[in-house]
Amino acid sequence: MLTADSPATRFATRLLFLVAGFGYACWAPLVPLTKAKFGIDDHILGLLILCIGVGSIAAMVVTGMLATRVGSKPILLGSGFGFALMLALLPLAGSTPVLGCILFGFGAMLGALDVAMNLHAVEVEKAAARPMMSGFHALFSIGAFAGAAFMTFLLSMQVTTFMGTAICAILMAIVMALAAPRLLNTSAAPGGPLFVIPRGLVLVLAILAGVTFLVEGALLDWGALLITEAQLVPVAQGGVGYMIFSVTMTAGRLSGDWLSGRLGDFRTLLWGGLVALLGFVILLTANQPVVNLSGFALIGLGCANIVPVLFRRAAAQTAMPSALAVTAVTTVGYAGILAGPAVIGFIANATGLHTAFWLLAGLLVLVPLCARMVAGHTRKIAPA
Repeated sequence: MLTADSPATRFATRLLFLVAGFGYACWAPLVPLTKAKFGIDDHILGLLILCIGVGSIAAMVVTGMLATRVGSKPILLGSGFGFALMLALLPLAGSTPVLGCILFGFGAMLGALDVAMNLHAVEVEKAAARPMMSGFHALFSIGAFAGAAFMTFLLSMQVTTFMGTAICAILMAIVMALAAPRLLNTSAAPGGPLFVIPRGLVLVLAILAGVTFLVEGALLDWGALLITEAQLVPVAQGGVGYMIFSVTMTAGRLSGDWLSGRLGDFRTLLWGGLVALLGFVILLTANQPVVNLSGFALIGLGCANIVPVLFRRAAAQTAMPSALAVTAVTTVGYAGILAGPAVIGFIANATGLHTAFWLLAGLLVLVPLCARMVAGHTRKIAPA
């Protein structure tokens, strides 16, 4: 019988994060091609991206409710395989309304998967009694790098977009099939509330998660356009910026549990936020392609361990029940990565993409400003 603290369940949890990151990042290299295919401006593209966010947020709220009743495993299986299917369908859209509907489904499957996999990860980390969240989220980053890199490679080899997404979807389905027998049924609470609005420290954690995820979502959805329109790289290589971001984020997260255990949450959040801000300054002000692209590296390194710390703190706080707090932070956080970039599109259409990215940098200031509040109200977990 499977237990929460076992190599099999830890392995399955890592696979879930890998699939989520891989599938979502496969969308990044398709953004410039989608814009060119339908001849749309940033405003319409922003509306299409908003479809991902709306679908995801709606699914997250429903997933939180369902998880309290049936556990996470059925949701993980349905959303994981559904996510792969939605990715394969994206190139088949013949009009922007149809594409919007498919992107809604794509976002819904990702949203359900995100909530369920974080609930699963919390159960595994609690049973292990040592920090593991950064390591789990590192697999999302590894998947994101692999997805962006593999899709960029396929497109550079003149593979059609449908064939490219189909290949990636098949790979995702295989990984989900590998994880399926190793997944836990997280505990259900038939008599508990279905949803609780974030309050107290949980609200602060949710806002910070939303801001940090917004940065990641903006780099995924708009980073390629930022550097291709500035003629830093060719259109076919537009995914390189997000790839660099993913590499440094992965490196930071692989050492994140060790790092946060020794620096403490306050310094992890403070210095992470400051390094990410420096990355934005370099990305938006330098005049040499190599220097500009190094900004992606600093943003990834700085943001690497912010989100894992926030999720772990949500599980450790006492203002709300742990499961509901994690669901609330997940929902608000992923609203940032999925719905936020659509708002960036509206701002970019009105004021320009550079101005929109400066706004992101301004929002990121909240992380170092609130670092003391987060560290002062949550307990420290000893490093492994």
